[in-house]
Amino acid sequence: MRQQPIKIAILAMGGEGGGVLADWIVDMGEANGYVAQTTSVPGVAQRTGATIYYVELYPEAQAQGDGGQPVLALMPLPGDVDIVLASELMEAGRAVQRGLVTRDRTTFIASTHRVYSIAEKSAMGDGRVDSAELLAHAEHAAKRFIRFDMAQAAEASGSVISAVLFGALAGAGVLPFSRAQFEATIERGGVGVKPSLKAFGAAFARAQGALEPEAAVVEAAPPQPRHPAVRALVERVQRDFAASAHPLLLEGVRRLIDYQDVAYAGLYLDRMAAISALPANDDGRLLRDTARHLALWMSYEDTARVAALKTRSSRFERVRGEASVQDGQVLAINEYMHPRLQEICETLPAGFGRWLMNSTLPRKLVERLTQQGRVIQTSSLRGYLMLSTVAAMKRWRRSTLRYADENRRIEEWLERIGDIAKNNPALAIEVAQCQRLVKGYSDTHERGLRNYDTVMDALQRAGSAIAPATLRELRDAALADEHGHKLRAALVQHALA
Repeated sequence: MRQQPIKIAILAMGGEGGGVLADWIVDMGEANGYVAQTTSVPGVAQRTGATIYYVELYPEAQAQGDGGQPVLALMPLPGDVDIVLASELMEAGRAVQRGLVTRDRTTFIASTHRVYSIAEKSAMGDGRVDSAELLAHAEHAAKRFIRFDMAQAAEASGSVISAVLFGALAGAGVLPFSRAQFEATIERGGVGVKPSLKAFGAAFARAQGALEPEAAVVEAAPPQPRHPAVRALVERVQRDFAASAHPLLLEGVRRLIDYQDVAYAGLYLDRMAAISALPANDDGRLLRDTARHLALWMSYEDTARVAALKTRSSRFERVRGEASVQDGQVLAINEYMHPRLQEICETLPAGFGRWLMNSTLPRKLVERLTQQGRVIQTSSLRGYLMLSTVAAMKRWRRSTLRYADENRRIEEWLERIGDIAKNNPALAIEVAQCQRLVKGYSDTHERGLRNYDTVMDALQRAGSAIAPATLRELRDAALADEHGHKLRAALVQHALA
């Protein structure tokens, strides 16, 4: 049988060094007596289609013995790949789905960390793919499956994930090259050699099964808040509410202080006290579910919140880390902003916002001025000050049109929970969880709110006769389809349309 090339497929997203990894493999092959070829099939964008790099290696001596140059393929074929490397777990799943990984042939090397796809992040409900299921499919599909969190390994060594994948490939022992030959390839590259070799060495050991012992985890007592008003809220939670709800309530308090102020967190506890006093709250389920969803609803995303999140120092540090910015390098962050008329009106005092929304000429003028989006560079002083000014407007949040509307909906929701809980606690829990429909910003928020209103109208018409399972089915249908088709079908099915 004629000797076949070594066939290697690399699936990586933009910025993860898939091209560098492919070039390393080619350079190593050519430096050690192999004819090498690499091609790439770029995706449309980072998450609508990852780039597939394909490498084939063929012994030069064998080619000369055959009397000519080998003809190497330009892209991988299903069922005909020896080694597959995936920079992230979803890309590993795509490799399996495409048939690149086979049980009788393929050594599969993949990182277990996740970068969520657009479809996962934009789902109305929890659209995440089960990571355990992805791992199980990959394990079953491959002849040999080597996996660990390579993003964490890259971060720990101050390098990039391509160096970790290269080390795991060396540690797998599936290529006819020594560790020294792998390391010499990195050194010939001449860029980031020291951190790349560190990442390579750690990954080499992991691929060969040399796991580092985990450090013992010592749980420290949570620090006590220094501010007297904050400490009073914490003590109130510990004193007045069931212990099973303390983690959720304390997180709600923390979130709402960050979102607005101490008084706003106090309003949250006032509302939760009314839920805690309900006679049907013995098992604590209603208290916990309401605590979670009330905190989320009270911290709705308005323009001030979005601006605040985009100008936080922690965000700048996270972006710098994700971009692997080195000392002396300049980082520019461009924010794409396109506030609609509705968002502008909702940021204004309630009376003025309603007037502008219902006006004719002023409304058209504002729409014309804002019809084009803007790019604001928050890494510049001018851009940062612009968004910081918008973020500072949170001090007037409780006088805005958006607050008035959200506060009214929250009060109606809590009143409905309280009324239903007296006779049907299970149904009250389902009502509390309907807050999951109200989320996001701009168009996402509008769609969710529209579905929420539709479900609540159906509940109002059905009254106490509706079963908890029916309300849950309506909510799940709304979360499954952003256009509302499945919700309308479910309403028709239950004669609630």
